[in-house]
Formats: sequence, structure tokens, C-alpha cells
Amino acid sequence: MSRCDIHPSILSADFSHLAEELQRISGADAAHVDVMDNHFVPNLTLGLPVVERLQAVSPIPLDLHLMIDDPDRWAPAYAEAGCASVTFHAEAAAAPVKLARELRAAGAKAGLAVRPATPVEPYLDLLAELDMLLIMTVEPGFGGQKFLDVTLPKLRRAAAAVKDHGGTVALQVDGGITEETIARAAEAGADTFVAGSAVYGQDDPAVAIEALRRTAREHRA
Repeated sequence: MSRCDIHPSILSADFSHLAEELQRISGADAAHVDVMDNHFVPNLTLGLPVVERLQAVSPIPLDLHLMIDDPDRWAPAYAEAGCASVTFHAEAAAAPVKLARELRAAGAKAGLAVRPATPVEPYLDLLAELDMLLIMTVEPGFGGQKFLDVTLPKLRRAAAAVKDHGGTVALQVDGGITEETIARAAEAGADTFVAGSAVYGQDDPAVAIEALRRTAREHRA
């Protein structure tokens, strides 16, 4: 069966009980952790000390999404902390190939993210250096935004490039993912899905995760 991974975003979790909130999504493939610095995006969340504690208690791998300036300097520490994957933004990295190699050397999978208005084509030649390509389906910075359908053509182009490359790079989408929009993203070729309120906003996150996974599998391109 082809990949269909659900990564609930703890940005929608109860920050006063993060250890318990991670347990509630133990059936997911990874926990998506948004690190924001109030510079690259207009929001401030958490940093390395909190991530290190989350890594120590999480029952599932951590999928770090760094929405920060100067990831070339800061990102390797998150890989060294044991995070399973670390994604940085193309718009913020000075030397993305060098950084991706440093992340891999530190034991993490390397991911590259692009904002909705950023063309993906300049980065497709870098697929050999990456483990994941993240197509943002909202403007990064805040949870609860509406899915931007204008990103679907870019997602399809990225999916075609990943397939031509051999299909080893995960194609992630982040922003506005619900049972409705996950179907459109899956049809366009995404195989890894970040969902915040669609998981944590439900009475039973475990049931919500399975519902999202089932819908995505039904519509996978």
C-alpha cells in the first residue's frame, strides 16, 4: 500500500498538558511540531528546550516544521535532539543543500518547505538531497486557516517530479486539512498530511486520525 501518513499538529493541542496531548495521538504516524520565531512568521510558539522535553515523552516520532529565520544556524540542533524529521523553509535558508546534508548527518530526515506563493520548480532539482517536500496550503504562522485550493496545481507538479525521481521523497501538505480537503490534497498527489483542529478539535483524536487516513487512502493519486 502506498504511503498515507497523518501528522497531527500540536499547535492545536492544549499547551498546558502537552505530554498527555501527545498520548492522545499515539496512533498517528508522527507529531507535527511548529517552531515559530515571530520573525519569519508573525507568531511565537516554542523552541529547542521544549522540543527536547517533547522528544523525551512522545510515543511517536516528532516531525519538526521550522518557521524561523536563519535555519542554517538553528536547524541542526533539532536533529541532534533526536527529532525524526526537520523541515526548514526554502525562503529562509541560505544554503539548503548544505543544511539538508547536516540534518541527515545528525540522524534526521531532511525536509524543505515552500509557502503558497513560492514556486516549487527551483527546488525540484534538490530532491536527491531531501526526504520530504512540504507544500504549504495556507500561509504559515497560524493554525485554523482555510485550505488554499490555488496550491493544488503546484502540488500536482511537485507530485509528478517526486514520481519521476523515484517516489522516495514524502510529499507533505500543511494547512486547512479536514476530511473534505484531505481528499483533494490526496488526489493531487500528497501522501503526508498535517492536521491540527481536524484532530485535536474532535472528541476522540484517535477516531479522527483514522477517518482522515481512510479518506486520504480512498483518494490517493
